[in-house]
Amino acid sequence: MRRREIIAGAGAALLASPSVAAESTTLPAELPDGTRAVAQFVNLPDKRRMLRLTDRPPNYATPVNVFTDVVTPNDRFFVRYHLAGVPSAADMDGWSLTIGGDAVNRQIRLKMSDLLDLPTNQVLSVCQCAGNRRGFFDPHVAGVQWPDGGMGCAVWRGPALRDVLKAAGVKAEALEVWVGGADKPPMEGTPPFRKSIPIEKAMDGDTIVAIAMNNAPLPLLNGYPARLVVPGWTGTYWMKHLTNIEVSAEPLKNFWMQTAYRVPAGMFPVQLPFKSQATETTVPITELVVNSLIADPLEGDEVERSGFTIRGVAWDRGTGINRVEISLDGGRNWQDAMLEKPLGPYAYRRFSLPTGSLRPGTYKLMSRATNHAGERQADKLKTNPGGYHNNVPRPIAVVAR
Repeated sequence: MRRREIIAGAGAALLASPSVAAESTTLPAELPDGTRAVAQFVNLPDKRRMLRLTDRPPNYATPVNVFTDVVTPNDRFFVRYHLAGVPSAADMDGWSLTIGGDAVNRQIRLKMSDLLDLPTNQVLSVCQCAGNRRGFFDPHVAGVQWPDGGMGCAVWRGPALRDVLKAAGVKAEALEVWVGGADKPPMEGTPPFRKSIPIEKAMDGDTIVAIAMNNAPLPLLNGYPARLVVPGWTGTYWMKHLTNIEVSAEPLKNFWMQTAYRVPAGMFPVQLPFKSQATETTVPITELVVNSLIADPLEGDEVERSGFTIRGVAWDRGTGINRVEISLDGGRNWQDAMLEKPLGPYAYRRFSLPTGSLRPGTYKLMSRATNHAGERQADKLKTNPGGYHNNVPRPIAVVAR
């Protein structure tokens, strides 16, 4: 399949211009003072208004109002980097992907033309930073203080990772697939960002090497020219600017796997345990937890007492959303929202609820989702040192006049 076919391929019906709520103008009150002092809404090259959290490395959140639609536009899609050595477009000239390791028959190097010649897969999937909503932890923990916008959902297209690996010949003893990208540490001594996934996840047909996003080439800050897409797993495994893949019979032992991105064992539900990276006390954070977000109205909005419609999205690791409930009184009473047709197991599922007429006053809106596995958003925050998986329903105060 050629580049022009990828850009014009299936999924176009999902990419119609969304109708979004008014733009976010204020920072959430729960963010720590240090973040509130430096964060601001800015325009980036190839992107519209984003919430800047840090410049080095670049970390920019998507405004909440964008999440009234399932597909997050490329120019509003969040940006997350661990290292300040971000490649330029010129650095990617002549790009190629090296595949090797002790569990392949031969080392190979693929060019973009080689990837385009492979069968193309497509998946509509949420990409979410593991630290999304870290800024709402109480007490606060170290790390980028993300509000709700460290996530997005896009139509990703490219060859399945398993088809890419087949060209090198995967041996029976393969245990993990190690991946690395073109972003680099800013100084000596900083560990390069490298991750691994279990061979079972690597060989899943929905795990792809994406070379297109929402029917367009990947934006530079979202991984151009190719990135790994691991549906249902947190974004730390979605390696951007993918340059090398190793298939190994051994677990990857580095800072990013054995120290960072770990949580207490048994704290969160998982369908596919990452056994080769688990210890008795901790496991790597992998699969997304069930969650939801109200995107309209926004915190502090004035709404009509004659009634308004609450809109938002819910998502999980791929089990699928079965129910979303809405509270108007801070969680004392709940009622079922209307769910739109599911567009895929890894995608946002939109919900809405017309409130009907209301008395004047302040209302605390909350949403909570339940997936098909019976897992519901947490009632209380599951505290962990990394500030991961905050899926506690968050009150949104609005005033009816």
